Amino acid sequence: MKRRPTGLAGTGALLRLALRRDRVMMPVWILVTTLLVVSMPGALGSVYATAAERASAAASMNANSSVRALYGPVFGDSLGGLTAWRAGVFGAVLAAVMSLIIVVRHTREEEETGRQELLSAAMVGRRAPLTAALLAALVANLCLGLLVAGGLAGQGAPGAVALALALAGTGMLFAGAAAVAAQLTESARTAKGLTAALLGAAFVLKAAGDAGTAGGRSALTWVSPLGWVENVRAFADERWWVLLLLAAAVAAQVGAGYLLAGRRDLGMSFLPSRPGPAEGRLGTAGALAWRLQRGTLAGWSAGFLAAGAVFGGMADGAADLVGDNDRTREIIERMGGQGGLTDAFLATMAGLFGMVAALYAVSAVLRLSGEESGQRAEPLLANAVGRLRWAVGHLAVAYGGSALMLLLAGLGLGIGHGGEVGTTVAATLAQLPAVWVIGALAALLHGAVPAYAAAAWAVAGGALALGWLCPALNLPQAALDLSPFAHLPRLPGAESVSWVPLLALTVLVAGLTAAGLAALRRRDITA
Repeated sequence: MKRRPTGLAGTGALLRLALRRDRVMMPVWILVTTLLVVSMPGALGSVYATAAERASAAASMNANSSVRALYGPVFGDSLGGLTAWRAGVFGAVLAAVMSLIIVVRHTREEEETGRQELLSAAMVGRRAPLTAALLAALVANLCLGLLVAGGLAGQGAPGAVALALALAGTGMLFAGAAAVAAQLTESARTAKGLTAALLGAAFVLKAAGDAGTAGGRSALTWVSPLGWVENVRAFADERWWVLLLLAAAVAAQVGAGYLLAGRRDLGMSFLPSRPGPAEGRLGTAGALAWRLQRGTLAGWSAGFLAAGAVFGGMADGAADLVGDNDRTREIIERMGGQGGLTDAFLATMAGLFGMVAALYAVSAVLRLSGEESGQRAEPLLANAVGRLRWAVGHLAVAYGGSALMLLLAGLGLGIGHGGEVGTTVAATLAQLPAVWVIGALAALLHGAVPAYAAAAWAVAGGALALGWLCPALNLPQAALDLSPFAHLPRLPGAESVSWVPLLALTVLVAGLTAAGLAALRRRDITA
């Protein structure tokens, strides 16, 4: 008689499979996040070399509500304290995104593609997939915590451990949230979007609380898990008890995920999708691509508009924040040009919006890969829909959507800065050729080597790291030139604008896109 498997049977095998599948993505994400955090003491030390400069900087940051909204309050003026202020929340956001991707990928995505049904036909327990996914997220967050603690140990062991635990705890909290979302929704994309929306809401709550009240004492800050990260106060009289809030929240989220997993059938969800109309109302492949991606684009666009208004409001205070610190002025001017500190700050923000928009472009282009792996493309292409029309529809959303987002970011910058809308819109739209280059690389990878299409994320992340970290770390210009964004005019403030780099990048976009479409046309659609 065949013995029925226990609820956790096969967990070890599924965990090994998950770690093998993530053997590239997970280490890269961990190392990039670790580099962001552990590089801060050196970068900040070159900017604020003396204790007096650090104390003055901390006081000015705490007095600026816009800066508090973005980074939170400064609780300690040591290099460790400034590192926790500058990189703590953003490191926690990266850990959260990594964790939600891991959990959804190995739970709901496996069910959506039908692989989990095949695995469950063997000796695999009902709760084994969820357990393996959470353990994979735990491994990733433990590695991140160990690397951060080791890298910052020289700034003070208690603070390094506190910050590392806060980052790892936040990652596991959103891993638990993703576990719940994977039970509630039928689609991996919806599960990721729902968890990401919770992360965005947590950041908004933290920002609103910190902007209104100094010292992290606002009720809105305490409602947000990201507010707990800053209130751990790493390197500044650590509050270890705040970590207990994270632990309790993780336990509650994971417990809810297990409870829901035991009450549904494989492939089902508690929030099933509504059936569509009996007769189709989408006449073209482009209309279908727009229907599939319009919600995501609306969310990104709203975020860009709001962030533009916040950064625009900070521009006039850029000179006050920098003060007489020549090193800070040099970093901002290196990132944004020499046309005055305010213009350099706006140019820096425009470049940052462009780098983030490249992440959206990659996501929108790789929706093609999702449609293939989810076996939704083949039935569509079996009808009177050509491959090129199908792909061009998604590329149009990716390229046009990134243009819309940068337009709104420029509007937000202009409104926040006091009405210089035309100048700021030109500055953000100037980033488009570089954004499209990265999107076109994603299209080429999808068309030519679909198994490695996810490498486009590494390209976009590398461009973001080069543009954001190289100037602060004083790396050579040759390193910056590896990014397409380094070849764009730095607007506003540039004395003269050369159209040659913009045209060259646009031609490159056309070539890469054409090559990707040609490769897609020749290969098997399920290859």
